[in-house]
Amino acid sequence: MSDGVQSLTHQERQSLSHTHTQGRRCEAWSTVLLGALVLALLLIPLRVIQLQKWPNEALAAAAGRTQATAGAMAHRGDVLDRRGRVLATSTVGWRVFVDPVGMQDPGLVGAYLSSTIGLDAAHIDRMLSKRLDRRFVPVSKVLPERTVAALRANPMRGVGLEPRAVRHYPNGLAAGSLVGLVGFEHTGLAGVEHAQQRRLQGQPGRITTVRDSRRQTLWVSPESVKPARDGDDVRLSIDLAVQTMAEQRLRDAVEALGAAGGRVIVLDPTTGELLAVADLLAADQTDGSPNQRLARNRCGTDPYEPGSTFKPFVWAAALEAGVVTQEEVLPTPSNGPHRTSRGRRIRDAHYEGPATFRRVLVRSLNSGMAIIAERLTDRKVQSLVRDLGFGQSTGCGLPGETPGIVTKTDAWTHYTQTSVAMGHEISVTTLQMARAFAAFARDGTLPDLTLLARGDGEPIVHQRVFSTATVQAARSAMRDVMTEGTGKRVQSGMYSMFGKSGTAQMPKVEGGGYHEDRYISSFIAAAPADDPAIVVLCVIDDPDRSLGRWYGSSTAGPVVRDLVDSVLPYLGTSPDLTTH
Repeated sequence: MSDGVQSLTHQERQSLSHTHTQGRRCEAWSTVLLGALVLALLLIPLRVIQLQKWPNEALAAAAGRTQATAGAMAHRGDVLDRRGRVLATSTVGWRVFVDPVGMQDPGLVGAYLSSTIGLDAAHIDRMLSKRLDRRFVPVSKVLPERTVAALRANPMRGVGLEPRAVRHYPNGLAAGSLVGLVGFEHTGLAGVEHAQQRRLQGQPGRITTVRDSRRQTLWVSPESVKPARDGDDVRLSIDLAVQTMAEQRLRDAVEALGAAGGRVIVLDPTTGELLAVADLLAADQTDGSPNQRLARNRCGTDPYEPGSTFKPFVWAAALEAGVVTQEEVLPTPSNGPHRTSRGRRIRDAHYEGPATFRRVLVRSLNSGMAIIAERLTDRKVQSLVRDLGFGQSTGCGLPGETPGIVTKTDAWTHYTQTSVAMGHEISVTTLQMARAFAAFARDGTLPDLTLLARGDGEPIVHQRVFSTATVQAARSAMRDVMTEGTGKRVQSGMYSMFGKSGTAQMPKVEGGGYHEDRYISSFIAAAPADDPAIVVLCVIDDPDRSLGRWYGSSTAGPVVRDLVDSVLPYLGTSPDLTTH
């Protein structure tokens, strides 16, 4: 009995052990199943997130994007003249785009657009055949308004209109190379459009929306909206009317003289504002340029030798330095070249014999200027050139402006000294020349040149070059140029003027030296003489000598006089000469 009890107890123990083992197995499987269930529950939202954020191509195409970002166009600022007249402005145009994924049969688009607005069906079909998986395929340029209206009146699913900024130049090519041009993306490519790009372009905005599979908007977060900021308008110092006068008169002169081109500057010497900056190349000199708005404006980029128009600066410097007086008689030759102290031969256009220093300027005697140049130190002439702003950009805002060409100090020779006094061996831009001459139209100070209109009360930076007494002496001598010298035939009948002509031989492109029968002719003047309101400079490039006119007084001089007679009345300046 004792054994039976023990045997039963052993069986019970085995049973209990087996039951315990099964329980542990059940508990383990329950844990595994519970863990798998929890993992599955965790994987489901992760999968949802993955499908939302990183769907495969098939799902993305079927479901569409859940977010969409649309741009908000910023208006590009206008370019205005000094009186607020519009030189460049922008409007909104429309071009056609196609969404091949969003349409039932892309093969019908070409025929639809051909019949509706006249686009080339075959060309559109070829474009779309390679882009059937795209959501945005532009198929046209900016369309005319009537074409846009026709498309809106007969819509097709999957065909839309995209807004595009369109730049307009209401006054055609007036001031074209100054204003410049914008490209397809509405960014400046040349002229003021390029130079003032940051001010003009503005800042585009954007709006991001949450949408469903049908591309319908569900939600717009306030934080997802960024408004566009329009660009600023830029007001130039240029007066459109004065610019038009300058361009037309220059065009007439270039054609009549058979010249390669010409340049004109009209400057307000009081403020330093450029009222006109005209540049023209003859038709056979443009190299087939597709757009004049992309051409450089040579008034700031292409230097030239000023010839005798440079003499007033050295003449005034000599007077101010005290190395000569106006009435001193200089030994200018009567019938042959003058020889400098080092044997250089200096020729005059006309030999007059000994002449006063004042007459040297009035009659434009090279020999007299060479005599005075030898009395001045090299350092004095070099300082004069630098103080007048030659050899450095004016910083007026004209794109591509160059500093001109001035002989370096360590290369300065006796030949340079006597050449510069006659306006040779120095190359200047028309901007530099007009600014320097403005010292005679002011009180001996240089204005800070600008292509942008000055604000009321804006200070004008200036540098003194000559004393007031020297300026008055130079003005008086250059008034005689208009009555007794080279300007006699181009004196205005309405306004007194002081000025100077220049006729410089053109340098050879290769081999050095100068052409014997090709010239750069120029004339510069200020008017009215007692209280100048404008400085006008005209440069004529390579006039046809066979026509009998190549001197600055007979080529550029009439342009300057005609502009004085037309610009000053427009500006409200009353004539100061009595007409008979």
